[in-house]
Formats: sequence, structure tokens, C-alpha cells
Amino acid sequence: MRLQPLVFLLAAAALSNAQPPLIGTCGVFPADNIWNTPVDTLPVSSQSATYVNTIGATSPTHPDFGSGTYAGASIGIPWITVPGTQTKYPATFQYADESDPGPYPIPLTAPIEGGSSSTGDRHAIAVDTTNCVLYELYSAYPQTASWQAGSGAIFDLKSNALRPDTWTSADAAGLPIVPGLARYDEVAAGEIRHALRFTVPKTRKAYVWPARHYASSLTGTQYPPMGQRFRLKASFDISPFPADVQVILRALKKYGMILADNGSAWYISGTPDPGWNNDDLSTLRNVPGSAYEAVDVSSLMIDPNSGQAKQTAVSVTVTPTSAMMFLGDTRQFTATVQNAADASVTWSVNGLIGGSLTMGTIDASGMYTAPPVVPAAGAISVEATSVATPSARGSATVSLRARPRPGRAPVCSAGATCASRFAPRETALLH
Repeated sequence: MRLQPLVFLLAAAALSNAQPPLIGTCGVFPADNIWNTPVDTLPVSSQSATYVNTIGATSPTHPDFGSGTYAGASIGIPWITVPGTQTKYPATFQYADESDPGPYPIPLTAPIEGGSSSTGDRHAIAVDTTNCVLYELYSAYPQTASWQAGSGAIFDLKSNALRPDTWTSADAAGLPIVPGLARYDEVAAGEIRHALRFTVPKTRKAYVWPARHYASSLTGTQYPPMGQRFRLKASFDISPFPADVQVILRALKKYGMILADNGSAWYISGTPDPGWNNDDLSTLRNVPGSAYEAVDVSSLMIDPNSGQAKQTAVSVTVTPTSAMMFLGDTRQFTATVQNAADASVTWSVNGLIGGSLTMGTIDASGMYTAPPVVPAAGAISVEATSVATPSARGSATVSLRARPRPGRAPVCSAGATCASRFAPRETALLH
């Protein structure tokens, strides 16, 4: 009798390649940029409670974006995409020594934050989707054939480069604006894969990586510096919120938000879009300041002049990594999840959660039961998948053999390596 060994092929622990947010075909900075890096596993800043109390522990979160208009202007920070052939216009700046000279391919008819008659920040922004370059103007006023602005900044979206140290941008912190905006298309797709931009009433005369500039004369350590990262606490229950708002809240837990400007407390920036449901967005006001915590991202910094961040990817390791089993036997497997607040996993066999009678079953604790007969299928995959990060999976390799008949030694199949031939008494010892 020739016994056929079956090998359960389970890939080693792996992660899917991270993908940055997209505008057209342009990545919004590389995937390992600090804007695109999760902070859900990083330590809480020692100043967290102080910062939250200073900003306002009872102050509500406010969505500074939506659909329709308010006071005659769209709600949020508008921006447009342009092709590489778009006409570029010269620009003059109030803060010329900290502005990129241009020219800027922002049409003179481009939408301006707050409307054409606004006296506010008046951001005008365009993304060249041919060359993947972001152009941003602050206090922008179109002229006959040029722009007049307070400041201007140009960002290569393919690069991790930061602005020169101490330079402002179109934002007080010297950061880009577009990468931190809540976008309706991302929410509609079910996931925001980047940090958000937000404001607070008072900041310190200081900035932390990746910010490059401050806009305050206050020196008290109770005030947060520009660039300070915050996140929504993992314990905050988001289940009562509408589905679209839950997408935003999940992003605030995973990627958090970066302090970018002086303004109102806990005001989160986004893009105006007719798709937003303003009633849903208003439920964000049920998230108090006390639900946030400041995060220490210093461990992610590779170079103070670069936005590239060390990646703390979630990984799953299954133990044992290999095992031999007889048909019908059981074996306990364990999974170790690293870099995730939630260590729970889902077990599956051949992509089917819990497995099946023909492929073998596995319970929620990782106890695997081999099938009673050799399956017709060849390679079978059994995996432990991270609940928090489903792209992270770990596995083991298991060889399955039919149990030898009493009194007969097994015969190895052609090409297989047999470690030994079991006598009946030896076989019994393997149970």
C-alpha cells in the first residue's frame, strides 16, 4: 500500500504592500511618509493630558467641511486638479523670503476658500496630476495675469522632502494642506489612509517634526507646538455614529491628526463636496476633546529634514511553523500579533474561516483538526489573520499523512523523504 503525503502549504507571515492615498494616478507622498503612517501603536505623549485640557477637554469636535454653502461660500478648503499643460502664472508674496517663487498653474478662476469676497485664509490650491506636483497659495488674490498672495508653497508628491527649516507654507506649520483634508471620495470608498489636519485656539512658539514653522509668541509648555500629532483613543466607542462618520473616526484612531494652524478648538479640515451628509457630519460634535490623546511620533523620524517615517507594520507569526499530522488528528496552533493594539486573529483553512470537513477545521482558539480522508485538493492554506489589520497574515506548514495500518510499516511515495519507518508499537507512541 502506497501512502500519499499531503503538505498544507501555508505562506510565511506577510503584509500587503502599503499604498499611499491617490489623487488621480498620483500618490499623495510616498507610502512611508509621516502623513500616511499609522500611529495607533505609538506611545502617548507625556504632555497629552495638559495639551487636551488646554485645547478644551469638553470642547466638541467640529467638521470644518460639508456640502452646500455657508454665508454664500462652500464649506471646507477647495482644491482642483489640472493637467501638466495648464498655464502657469507668476506670483508675488507678502512673505517672499519663505515662499516658492513659482510660477503656479492655478487658474485665476480657481475656487478660493471662503469665496471670492472672503477676508479669511483664502487658500487657492491645484494639483498637477500629470507631474504629481501640489501648488498651494495662502491669502490668494487673482490679478489680471498673475497671483498676489501672502505665501506660496510647492510640493513634489513623489518626494518625502520637507520645506526648509523655519519656513512657512500656505499653512502656519509649514506643512502641505491637501494631504490632511478629509475627502468625500475616500470616505465613500470606506477608508481614509492618512492623518487629518486640525486647528486649536492657541499654540506654542515651537514646532515638532514634521512641522517647520510656528505662529505664536506663547512659550508656556501647556500649549501644543505646531506639528503635534493627536489620535482618537482606541477605547472610544464609534458604533453609535453613522457609517460615513465611522470611516473618519477609524482614521482618527489609526492615523490621527496633525496640528497645522491656529483656529478654533478641534476643527478638522476637509474638502467641500455635494456628497457629504451634513446631518451625519454634525454627529462628530459628540466627540469631546477628552476622547483624544497626544502621540509621541519621535521614534518614527529618520531624518529631521525628511517626511519619511519608520514603519511599524503589523505582523502575525504562527507557532509552530511546521508540523506533521495524521488524518483525523488535532494540533494546537498559536498566533502572535506584533505592532497592533488588538492581538486577536481569525483562523481559516483555504480562505474559509473555520475551515471545512473536507479540508480540515480550525476553531477560534487555533485548534486544527485534520480531515478524516486525504482531500482531493493539492495545496491548502491555513492562516491566522489580524482582526485589526486584515492584510497581516501568518501561517505554518503542516504535512498530513494517513495513519499506517497496525503491523505494517508505511511506504514513502516517490520522491518523498521518510524520516523513519514506524513499527506498530512506535506508531502508537505518536498519538
